[in-house]
Amino acid sequence: MNRVSIRVLPLLIFLLFNVSNSEDEEVKQSLVRFMDKLAGVTAKTDQSWGWNMTSDPCTHKWKGVSCDTQLRSVKKVVLDGLNLTGVLDIGSVCKASSLLVFSLVKNNVAGLMSEEMGNCKRLTHLYLSGNRLSGHLPDSLKELSNLKRFDISNNNFSGKVPDWSRISKLITFYAQNNQLSGEIPKLDFSNLMQFNVSNNNFSGPLPDVKGRFSAESWSGNPELGGEFISKEFPPSAAAAPLSPRKSKDSSRRLLLIYFGYAVLGLIILLVVAFILISKKKLKEAEADVAKKGVNAYTSSTYDVSKITEHKSEYSASYEESRAAMSPLVVLRSPRAQGLRFEDLLRAPAELLGKGKHGSIYKVMLDNGSTTLAVKRVKDWSVTSQAFRRRMQRLHQTRHPNILRSLAFYSSKHEKLLVYEYQPNGSLSKLLHGSRNGQAFDWGSRINVAATVAEALAYMHEELSEDGIAHGNLKSANILFNNNMDPCVSEYGLMISQSENPSSNSHSNSFSLDPARIRTSFKADIYGFGVILLELVTGKTVQGDELELIQWVNSVVREEWTVEVFDKGLLQEGASEERLLILLQIALKCINPNPYERPNMDQVAVMINTLKDEEDKSSPYV
Repeated sequence: MNRVSIRVLPLLIFLLFNVSNSEDEEVKQSLVRFMDKLAGVTAKTDQSWGWNMTSDPCTHKWKGVSCDTQLRSVKKVVLDGLNLTGVLDIGSVCKASSLLVFSLVKNNVAGLMSEEMGNCKRLTHLYLSGNRLSGHLPDSLKELSNLKRFDISNNNFSGKVPDWSRISKLITFYAQNNQLSGEIPKLDFSNLMQFNVSNNNFSGPLPDVKGRFSAESWSGNPELGGEFISKEFPPSAAAAPLSPRKSKDSSRRLLLIYFGYAVLGLIILLVVAFILISKKKLKEAEADVAKKGVNAYTSSTYDVSKITEHKSEYSASYEESRAAMSPLVVLRSPRAQGLRFEDLLRAPAELLGKGKHGSIYKVMLDNGSTTLAVKRVKDWSVTSQAFRRRMQRLHQTRHPNILRSLAFYSSKHEKLLVYEYQPNGSLSKLLHGSRNGQAFDWGSRINVAATVAEALAYMHEELSEDGIAHGNLKSANILFNNNMDPCVSEYGLMISQSENPSSNSHSNSFSLDPARIRTSFKADIYGFGVILLELVTGKTVQGDELELIQWVNSVVREEWTVEVFDKGLLQEGASEERLLILLQIALKCINPNPYERPNMDQVAVMINTLKDEEDKSSPYV
């Protein structure tokens, strides 16, 4: 038996390696067959592309192919804009079972998306826009549970879109400019960043898009309806001739209508007169207050650095006059329902921090059962009316990772904002202060970067016409809720000074000058770039971010790039390659020329792509 075993062992080893090699050869044959059908004349005459049986896709770096360096398996096939004119053979390319990204954008490829699409089980990104692909989308698409980006725009696909309920990680769905029909698929619109199904033949009700997308995303589908689309009323039937009796009834109705208009006009005049008289009284009261030199938030309640139990040093008449002049505006929040301005004045408060734009206080109501944060903004020369419009517009623009104000107060001298108190501190403290035993590893940092980037990209898109950027973006304004999810606080409170450090003016007339708007949004990009530098270096910004930026640039210039990274991240085994990519994104964001910085949606896409790679490489995913 021993002799037999000895003879059989080499045969088993040979068969084992032969099977492994034949499997690799089978994948390579499939990829070569895929390119032969896809390329047409163009690539067949260009031997430098590889894509043949005498070379290896990973070792010889075939055109458009990226591989996993450890497993030596094909990870990406990206063949964008190569004038490919053949036919798509999806079955052959999906033989590469480790394929994550497949892209054929802006070619001239024809053919169908076959049911073999479902064999690309690990696929996360599918980009087929700008081709001549046609036919129905296969039902096997629902098997791609890892899919995050899906773009089939500008093709000739038709028929119904298959069920997408299993695809829960999707953040991009682009299907515009096709001939798709049936209902728009049921997607998780709370996670989607990009969505467009315009210019198709979709019908039925428009799904609830959670207020995240505009009508341009579904225009050109005349059969769409539902509560989110106002349908045109059918034309009324031609009126029949009126009988004399009906004519009298009509005259009586007209008389009643005219009488109603007269009464309404009188009411309007009385309301206008009342408003004018009230304004006059308010101005007189405010002038009287100014003469007395009383300032609500220089009282002991909000200027102590520890909790105080005694009430504000106001006279009752002053509190009443202030409340009458400009009451606290509650923005439909259960947390602040019934909250009054005088409640804030009398509540115990703790000073949490001071900055050049104001102070932030922890305020306890109802014997400590309710805790709020109150931001006092100082030296901001903007009218109460403009401030009110701004706050209401911000309240309408909702994102789960943007901390919205619960209420606000505005007078000539004071601007106050009320927020839900966030108990787990800020990103700045988590990076540079006490972590209270909380791990802040590389995976957590890239998650914070991706989450904040998506939130800012959403706000920039929604508020682009209003010209409302964050204006003061820094790690101290990234707070963590009970679940340690990051929330961007103080969005839209002021125009950023990052673009003009020498300016001491905080005034904001909310002018919609296009150049000023672009500069404001680009200042947010700059601030986000500084936050990224803090995440990768572990270093803090003390007063002026220029010191950190200059240090990073000097190290990079000397090609000591690894010295930039937080040593704790390197010790835990974080990928230097991905750290370097995030550093490069940060450097793009802080480009001295604001017009050469990327937009926030571009930054979000870059960081999400990086996060996808990190998720795939993590043994815990």
